[in-house]
Amino acid sequence: MKLTSLALLTGVMTFGVNAADAPKQLNLGILGGQNATQQIGDNQCVKTFFDKELGVDTQMRNASDYSGVIQGLLGGKIDMVLSMSPASFASVYLQDPKAVDVVGIVVDDKDQSRGYHSVVIVKADSPYKKLEDLKGKSFGMADPDSTSGFLMPNQAFKKEFGGTVDDKYNNTFSSVTFSGGHEQDILGVLNNQFDGAVTWTSLVGDRNSGYSAGAFGRLIRMDHPDLMKQIRIIWQSPLIPNGPVLVSNKLPADFKAKVVAAIKKLDKEDHACFVKAVGGKQHIGPATVADYQNIIDMKRDLMKGSRG
Repeated sequence: MKLTSLALLTGVMTFGVNAADAPKQLNLGILGGQNATQQIGDNQCVKTFFDKELGVDTQMRNASDYSGVIQGLLGGKIDMVLSMSPASFASVYLQDPKAVDVVGIVVDDKDQSRGYHSVVIVKADSPYKKLEDLKGKSFGMADPDSTSGFLMPNQAFKKEFGGTVDDKYNNTFSSVTFSGGHEQDILGVLNNQFDGAVTWTSLVGDRNSGYSAGAFGRLIRMDHPDLMKQIRIIWQSPLIPNGPVLVSNKLPADFKAKVVAAIKKLDKEDHACFVKAVGGKQHIGPATVADYQNIIDMKRDLMKGSRG
């Protein structure tokens, strides 16, 4: 059980005398797997905006892993997520198709691209040039509910090497470890914990600054300015649709409409804050569940396999 995650997500909404009254508290879900202090800092402006816009006390629900946010949305403990993992959204949808509404998809500000890639990284001074070179080596995955940090590379590795993550893909790797997140994967490679690991990136824009969106940029901003000189990408996935912006259907309908309007207003009127919160120079574009159908199908197949 994810006791730690669920404990972080305890937060009871305060309702008025009748159900139509707006909640006094709004719960913003933040996916785990990154530096918690930095994530809270990156979302502080979101809290300030919503507190003022809706007259609420916005609580930041920074779970220790992706599962915490999934359970929070399913259980009504989280009301909105500005940048959800597509695979995590698929997990929510498969358990309760009516739990959330898709407000939109994050779209690149410059080239309007609507996707990103899972990539395998190694240290720049390592001898590894392609996936096959990592045979017999240690490998890092991010989180079981991450699209780029597990779902996409898992599918590719099963096709390439056979087996599953449980048998290290036909014992291709000496070990496969879930580090807990993209940041941990990158640091694991830098610190020689993993010979190779997966993370996510747009692969759009300036490479030296970590591209327009992805895990590289967050680490560069923190304390690794020379990160892109220290790592090398040796594999990339097909394009993955960017994460959806979600709002809970457990909110009273009138208030939910105000939350959706406020999310869109944040994007337009305090775009710098929105960019910081979603981890990339992106804005909200139109999207529906159909945009994520391929991910939902992949997740359904994975869940069937784990039960088999």
